[in-house]
Amino acid sequence: MTKQNTEKHEFQAEVKQVLDIVVNSLYTDKEIFIRELVSNASDATEKLRHTQLTEKNIYDAERELEIKVQFDEEKNTITIEDSGIGMTREELVENLGTIAHSGSKAFLKALQESGEKNDNLIGQFGVGFYSVFMVADKVEVFSRTWKEDGESLSWISDGSGSYEIKTIESDEPRGTRILIHLSENYKEFANKERLETIINNYSAFIQFPIKLNDETLKTMGALWLKNKKEISEEEYKEFYKFQSKAFDEPQFWLHFNADAPLEINALLYTPSENMEGFGFGRMEPGVSLYCRKILIEADPKNLLPDWLRYLRGVVDSSDLPLNISRESMQDSSLVQKLNKLLTKRYLKQLEEKANKQPEEYTNFWNKFGIFLKEGVTSDFTHRDQLLNLLRYESSYTKEGETTSLSDYLSRALEEQKEIYFLFGANRNAIEKSPYLEAFNSRNIEVLFLFEPIDEFVMNHARNFQEKNFVSVDSANIDLDSIKKVEQDETEEQLDEDTEKSLCAFLKETLPEIKEISTSTRLTNSPAIIVNGDKMMTAQMKKMLKAMQKLDEMQNAETNIHLEINPKHPLIKNIAGLQTNNPDLAKLLAMQILETTKVSAGLIEDPSQLVEQNYKIMQQLSETVAQ
Repeated sequence: MTKQNTEKHEFQAEVKQVLDIVVNSLYTDKEIFIRELVSNASDATEKLRHTQLTEKNIYDAERELEIKVQFDEEKNTITIEDSGIGMTREELVENLGTIAHSGSKAFLKALQESGEKNDNLIGQFGVGFYSVFMVADKVEVFSRTWKEDGESLSWISDGSGSYEIKTIESDEPRGTRILIHLSENYKEFANKERLETIINNYSAFIQFPIKLNDETLKTMGALWLKNKKEISEEEYKEFYKFQSKAFDEPQFWLHFNADAPLEINALLYTPSENMEGFGFGRMEPGVSLYCRKILIEADPKNLLPDWLRYLRGVVDSSDLPLNISRESMQDSSLVQKLNKLLTKRYLKQLEEKANKQPEEYTNFWNKFGIFLKEGVTSDFTHRDQLLNLLRYESSYTKEGETTSLSDYLSRALEEQKEIYFLFGANRNAIEKSPYLEAFNSRNIEVLFLFEPIDEFVMNHARNFQEKNFVSVDSANIDLDSIKKVEQDETEEQLDEDTEKSLCAFLKETLPEIKEISTSTRLTNSPAIIVNGDKMMTAQMKKMLKAMQKLDEMQNAETNIHLEINPKHPLIKNIAGLQTNNPDLAKLLAMQILETTKVSAGLIEDPSQLVEQNYKIMQQLSETVAQ
């Protein structure tokens, strides 16, 4: 038996203040103490593993490297034990008295100066252990160093400003055992389900086995720290399911390491399905932030841009400056660096897939393209990369096939000044649109937009490779420099005087029209409404109006510009009916306006269109009956 040797240490006055801050102000979640103690246990075990490589005489050498967590609901205690390196008397003073050892005055000064923006104080002052006093009335630490000539020691404190170290008679196994006497208010932690949940949340990737009351918990090694060549496809998939709590398999993944500008290890997964597309609501960020395999934040909001919220996985960096509680990152510049580095690397992967594995990229695009479009509208930093990744159907592609913007421009006519697009409910609706006539007749490719966000994309992006995005319903499109493939010169049109007279008649009959002119773009349709607003398409105005994003002035002012086809038989007939049957001419004019509104997507109430149809049919039937 070893004679007891007891030492009592009194902390300085400032230390009590430090403990008070740690216990009452530092951490928002009381459960953090489990994370801190398990993390310390893992570090101690890892140190022993390294020591075994260089030292031959290891006390209790056959003891298995593991971490044990035990609880006693009746006694209201939790025990966390490791088989690691253990501590000597001097190390107990130094390691568990770190606050005093590192300088309590310096700690308080740093805390005061940094306020809420303290950087890496936990690393500097080692206050993690003391988080246990948030929930404990008393803490007993039993430790036996790895050295053969070491002694079994205990460290006891109630967190009030002093601690006691003594030699104990019984031989402790190598390592450290922490006995936590929970206060009455926190007896909830002495519970199997509660402890299992906390350990799974924060310490699932500890590389040593963790036993909870002798039951080994399901953990998984930190796959992101392993060599990619040593990891099988099945292991990657299994890790995805474990980390993301998913049942599907990932579409693909990105595993990369970097040393500069930051030390970073990342494993990012692209899921196989877009859950937002199934109507499950907005997805929450799914990439967790770790520091040396210990969870810092499960869903950090700024680690990746919001439009990449569909990604799942892990980012680990030992370079992270954390606030004193390790619960959030405070250095905004560093967060931005991480954000840019991760985003750029992921977009590079998408570019490689688009170029080398187009079928796989198409599958990805069909499910997650909406997120990239969102990125174009919100992320100026990565907009150019994102534009290269956009895919659209066009007048040149078959149904279901898409083209990139780069490929679109590679086919563009030499005289073509812009990139043209048209929004519609579906491909069939767009292909029948009168707005395509001028472009089809000149073999000019037009992009087909089916999703409401597409117009926001074009409006935010403005241009691609110095070519502006222009909707084909725009009033100021100049196609005169591009010849038609087939020109029909035999078709007669109204003479100049008749055109002027008809335009005046239509302007008088249709007062809501702000401007009317003859069209050079129409070939088969009698008339179209063109959009005179360079900033916004008619469809976008409609969407913003529905979202109540347009002010009253914009809502009230609908600038309708009507273009008529002077070669079309209907237009010629209306010109003749001005004098022969002005009532019918007016009805036809009104019907043309309502019909063009339909093509332009401006009809909200079809009742007027229906009513006019009946009036026209009535007049025609009366004429025939006579």
